Amino acid sequence: MTAELGLEALEEYLTFLKIERGLSKNSIESYQRDLMQYIVFLRKEAVTDWDQIDRYLILNFLEAQRNGHKSDNSLIRMISSLRRFHQFLKQENIATEDPMLYIQTPKKAQTLPKVISAKQVEILLAIPDVSNKIGIRDRAILEVMYATGIRISELVNLRLDELHLSMNLIQTIGKGDKERILPIGDQGVKWLEYYLEYSRPKLAMKSAQISPYVFLNPRGTQLSRQGVWKKIKKMVLEAGITQNVTPHTLRHSFATHLLENGADLRVVQELLGHSDISTTQIYTHITKHRLKEVYDTYHPRA
Repeated sequence: MTAELGLEALEEYLTFLKIERGLSKNSIESYQRDLMQYIVFLRKEAVTDWDQIDRYLILNFLEAQRNGHKSDNSLIRMISSLRRFHQFLKQENIATEDPMLYIQTPKKAQTLPKVISAKQVEILLAIPDVSNKIGIRDRAILEVMYATGIRISELVNLRLDELHLSMNLIQTIGKGDKERILPIGDQGVKWLEYYLEYSRPKLAMKSAQISPYVFLNPRGTQLSRQGVWKKIKKMVLEAGITQNVTPHTLRHSFATHLLENGADLRVVQELLGHSDISTTQIYTHITKHRLKEVYDTYHPRA
């Protein structure tokens, strides 16, 4: 049994993703965008039935995407979307064949995460004006992010009851609701305690409700991801660091500096909360790249 090419199959598939797969709204919208581009292309090619689609038609679509200046990684995502969609069409007897069986997925382009040097980190840490409550908070934020490598989402959702500063530990809930217990160095503890004693109480007074979160905004409520992002951008500019630095750059720098100083890859994997060590191995490429840069710069016969 075949079905006329149209939006009905796409709507069925999106419902399947929501109900059966439990995907997030953002993920479903991403699939929808990809597949709508595909359907528009098929209609321009006068395709009226799902079983008219063969590998050559799909290759023509992917070539059109590439000619539209799509990146390699965008094409890889598109191929993944098409593969899962055509599997669904065959499973539901909407189509009799799966043309994606004959399409290979190119290897993902490996891009090295951006990091800043330990010296640049020190300059950045010195930027907040610690004579006022916001500056103290911002210094504590930078210290915690660099000392633990936590994600920005983990930082803004960090709760007071997750701090165990007498043991130099904090706990956090990461991706997949996985809990991690993280060590935090003396400097991180020092600035957190300073913030909790002198700065946070003044911020908390601005709100009628008691917040369980560690980091607060000037209104005394939970600090947002956007708030942290904007602050870091502003401080990076003041520090005279010309490269693009995001909150995730501090996480990348944390991991890279640990490996450069001899940390075991498995330990770094645990600290970052990576489920697969292959995700962590990207940082070994950074350290090798940086070693080559140092060699080329300083060896007299390089």
